[in-house]
Amino acid sequence: MIKLGLTGSIGMGKSTTAKMFAELGVPVHDSDATVHALYSGRAAPLIEAAFPGTVVDGTVDRTLLSPHVLGKPAAMKRLEAIVHPLVREEELAFLEKARANRHRVVVLDIPLLFETGGDNRVDGVVVVTADADVQRKRVLDRPGMTEDRFEAILSKQMPDAEKRKRAHFLIDTGLGMDAARRSVAAVLKASAAIG
Repeated sequence: MIKLGLTGSIGMGKSTTAKMFAELGVPVHDSDATVHALYSGRAAPLIEAAFPGTVVDGTVDRTLLSPHVLGKPAAMKRLEAIVHPLVREEELAFLEKARANRHRVVVLDIPLLFETGGDNRVDGVVVVTADADVQRKRVLDRPGMTEDRFEAILSKQMPDAEKRKRAHFLIDTGLGMDAARRSVAAVLKASAAIG
């Protein structure tokens, strides 16, 4: 079974690209969705213990958690030490199910793939990219997004140019969604040659 790691900086179109893989029948494990589920489940009491006052009605409130960790590397590491092992457990269960169902290719959608060493766990890396102006416009058009918040998020992510250098495959969503779909199909066709 070929494991493709899907990554891309904020605003590059990674979630849209992940849906394109899923539409072609490829199982996709979404790390962000897993974190959201964990924030309403197993991770909530652990995060509340580490960062008191951040859980409301059994769910981590990201707006309450944010001031505890944004721009605070030690606190962010403490949060990641709670969340990352739980996400990894979910990922392993996903892979086991995909293997049992005899899927030939799976996609692990991991925003911080390179930053967390996730690229060592996959057979190939797909980087979703777009021009910096397209990225900025997409992100700043999001509700509640500010320049400062955008810059804070970018500061935690490997620069797009570096991700591109380390990719096995590039999908440029700035060229339009039809072009991106063709790229996804080409990645799947070529993925049999990986490994």
